Amino acid sequence: MQALSSTELFRRDLTELPVLFEEHSGVRKVILNRPSKLNSLNLEMISQMFSKLKIYEDDPTVNLIILKGNGKAFCAGGDVFQNICSMLTGHWSFGASFYKKQLTLDHLIATYRKPLVCLINGVVMGGGAGISMHASFRVVTEKTVFAMPEAILGIFPDVGASHFLSKLPGYFASEYLGLTGARMDGETMLACGLATHFVFSKDLPFLEHALSSVDSSNALDILSVINKYARKSTTKEEELHKRLKSINRCFSRQTVEGILHYLEEELLDNLAEKWIAEAVNSMKSASPTSLKISLRSIREGRGQTIEQCLARDYTIYCNVVRRKITNDYYEGSRAIFFDKDKKPQWEPPKLELVGAEMVDMLFKALEDDDDWNCLQLPARSSNVLHHARSKL
Repeated sequence: MQALSSTELFRRDLTELPVLFEEHSGVRKVILNRPSKLNSLNLEMISQMFSKLKIYEDDPTVNLIILKGNGKAFCAGGDVFQNICSMLTGHWSFGASFYKKQLTLDHLIATYRKPLVCLINGVVMGGGAGISMHASFRVVTEKTVFAMPEAILGIFPDVGASHFLSKLPGYFASEYLGLTGARMDGETMLACGLATHFVFSKDLPFLEHALSSVDSSNALDILSVINKYARKSTTKEEELHKRLKSINRCFSRQTVEGILHYLEEELLDNLAEKWIAEAVNSMKSASPTSLKISLRSIREGRGQTIEQCLARDYTIYCNVVRRKITNDYYEGSRAIFFDKDKKPQWEPPKLELVGAEMVDMLFKALEDDDDWNCLQLPARSSNVLHHARSKL
């Protein structure tokens, strides 16, 4: 058997690293490198990214950070399969420990003191949204697919989604996306304010090359570079405007039951509207408990800081994975990732059976566990301008 050269060994080692870090003068690149798993995040990736980003933030020679993913996805979320396995074979606190580190990374990105440009080309869901939607510049393409489908899994839109979704105007990017898990393309993300720029994927390498030559940390200088490659689209804005009246009418209701009722009424009046039927079917397939958690979390997030939103996410998550109040996350994971029958048996099975007292318990601190502590994050403020603005 022929021995591998040092160059071949180096290349092979790079392909096995879950995150790659590159230096280009004053620019640092963080590259998710788990394409066979759609760049889903595991503990090693989160730990490495946090450590490197801290170093870059404190390094006066670093002007800009670029975050992207190798392969067809940016990041499909956290590695749910691996996380569930660690809790089933060990203890629920294993999952809680991973989640705490994930939220700490999300907080660092949300409050980062240097410009961070996310090049989001491909799927971005769940935990992938947590490391991108909080960034100062969020560049999407025609290949971008965004979704927060957690309620279908028996969990809730987390990683600070109650912050970045609820801050957008109306009910489109908050209640609608959070409760239905609807997929959104890049142009729609730009129109509603989730993305700051739209660039065609064929131009992304040129943008990346131009950004790699930036010798300033001034947000306006970086904005000027991105704008040279950015494209505008009015088609999606027009489509969204047509939907907004129905979305605001339905998703402004006080309860999940009320939202679903008005959606079904809207469907009777607009049978040709495919998105309404998909929203109804999605909500009826989701965990009733998750839907009620999601609605309350998103609405509480409207008046809260990123630290408060992430701390609440952690508390709810710990209550969920502990399985004393609900087993829906494990049941949803069984149906999707393990047995793959896609027929979860939710408990309770109906919205009207999920009482306010049960939901309240999921939002309360774990006072009966002496080893558990609330998530406490340092108060940090980013000095980078955030340029996202909804066009709706």
